[in-house]
Amino acid sequence: MSYLDLSISEIHQALVDKKVTVLDLVKESLERAKKDTNNAFEYICEKEALEEASKLTEIEEDNLLFGIPYVLKDNFSTKGIPTTGSSNILNGYVPVFDSTVYKKLHDAHAILIAKATLDELAMGGTGTTGHLGITHNPYSKERLCGGSSCGSAVAVAAGIVPFAIGSDTGDSVRKPASYTGLVGFKPTWGRISRFGLFPFAPSMDHVAYFTKNVEDSEILLSCLAGRDELDSTSSTKEVLNYKLEAHKVDAKSKKLAIVEEIYDSITDKDVKNEFDSLVKKLENEGMKVEKVHINMNLLNAIYGTYFIISCAEAGSNNANLDGIKFGNRIEGESYEDLVKKTRTAGFSPLIKRRFLIGSFSLMSENQDELFRRAQKSRRLIVNAFNNVLKDYDAIILPAAPSIAPKFDDSSDKLSNEYLLADNYLAFGNFAGLPSITVPLGFKENMPYGINITGRIFEEAEVFSIAKNIEDLQGFSNITVLNYKEKEGK
Repeated sequence: MSYLDLSISEIHQALVDKKVTVLDLVKESLERAKKDTNNAFEYICEKEALEEASKLTEIEEDNLLFGIPYVLKDNFSTKGIPTTGSSNILNGYVPVFDSTVYKKLHDAHAILIAKATLDELAMGGTGTTGHLGITHNPYSKERLCGGSSCGSAVAVAAGIVPFAIGSDTGDSVRKPASYTGLVGFKPTWGRISRFGLFPFAPSMDHVAYFTKNVEDSEILLSCLAGRDELDSTSSTKEVLNYKLEAHKVDAKSKKLAIVEEIYDSITDKDVKNEFDSLVKKLENEGMKVEKVHINMNLLNAIYGTYFIISCAEAGSNNANLDGIKFGNRIEGESYEDLVKKTRTAGFSPLIKRRFLIGSFSLMSENQDELFRRAQKSRRLIVNAFNNVLKDYDAIILPAAPSIAPKFDDSSDKLSNEYLLADNYLAFGNFAGLPSITVPLGFKENMPYGINITGRIFEEAEVFSIAKNIEDLQGFSNITVLNYKEKEGK
């Protein structure tokens, strides 16, 4: 096994013990990236990564991220490095400033080896709408890996890097984590600065990330969290050592809730049986796990509410993609003609539809019926879930209704399972709650996960519960490479 396949703490110890060098790690990571056949990358930072790695010869023993290779979703601004948002309108765009997330990781001497593909401008959940084409699930090319943070998920699941940064507006890290056997985590809204993250729906956008185990997720949050004067929505709350704080929490004393209506909407018996088996294990550990009820009208409104609000915010926040200030431009006879031609050629049909829906929702004659109604619906949904969290430490449910669908899957988009089980995770974005997906099991050699969502700023409690589940299920540091080796494939 390569050192690259170990946890962040184990890699760090190997660096400290001089069993491996930063340059060796980076070279191997780059070689794995260049062999990728799943369309995971927009740009491989070979020259930049090798130059940075060659400078890092004196190991910082108290810095666990020192020299660790990673991948960044290509909707985070990186000065001097192409950042496209996987959209033709930004193809070839090179920013003049760094996102705060990238700057913090650079300051910690983690090494960026590539920018990852995504659904165009982070809108979508399939990994099929980026301008470079479809991003495949590394466990099976017939199946999607979810979106919009598809390339970031592939980079970790394929063993290319120990962690990758994504963004999560509805479930864009947590569901791909389920489909690729990873830990996918988003903290409380505002816990990590969004400065330099291309905006999709800022009231729901979260910086999020993939790791191979819960402890690595704790390590990352301690680095990335904190107030940023460049992001007025970032929290002033004290940053903790989340690895230390999570270990202080007695997960076995926690009280967990299962929303019965969401649970009942799942039809995959194998997923439900494994989930039920885990619940029994948790109860044997001392946890109290109970089913609770939330009004079905509110639950059925989650997807529609998300769609209206996200489209409205997206249309407004991407109005600057007009070919005037930056990005690709198609000349026209007038300003209006230039913008029309540029945006027509630059956006895919999916993006155009979302912008049209958003603009329609924000028209003065439609605002009360659509946008403001969606905002009221969001508040009622948030109140309902927060009421559950008044009595319970976290909500646990399967993160997705089954394993990753095949690309030609023709599931009923109006079915109860699709509208509820496939989209319910957006409640965590509505409320800005910390939420994590960890592996639950495998079916047909495809992974599926469980999601744990807790109260705002209680990341340590969420980590502790997730680590307990990770230990019970035995899925830690799982990648396609070691899973197939274990299964003899």
